[in-house]
Amino acid sequence: MSTGRVIIVGMDGSPRGDAALRWALEIGAHAGDTVRAILVRPRDTLLPGTSFAIQPHGRVPEAGYSLEAHVRELGIETAAAVETRQVHGDPATELVTASADADLLVLGAHRGGAMADLVLGSVGRECVRYSRCPVVVITPEAAHRLTPA
Repeated sequence: MSTGRVIIVGMDGSPRGDAALRWALEIGAHAGDTVRAILVRPRDTLLPGTSFAIQPHGRVPEAGYSLEAHVRELGIETAAAVETRQVHGDPATELVTASADADLLVLGAHRGGAMADLVLGSVGRECVRYSRCPVVVITPEAAHRLTPA
């Protein structure tokens, strides 16, 4: 008996994260698969001299934000099992670590001001470089196409 695939989705409370989840649930996942939506909250303290102190990663949802409630409110129909996890740490590190036990990692791309972050953003760039499974990146243009009218 074969087990389903595990698809990790990096969530940050943004429309691009929602589009990544929508893609994973509607297109990427099938019956028997597990889609694991992960929200990584940065640590409360910034380490001096680190890139995090200079470039915060993504958008951090409000303190009372519930990833589980947010996923439920999106109302995406799927045959896959959906899990949510909220962890603390560096978003890129936590998502790359989660990719070790996954078959696919799905991210929403962020546009940054610097040329290096123009397409992926710093978290996306690190995940593409170091992920232990294939990575799907949903660009802002693709996210727009996936957003219900």
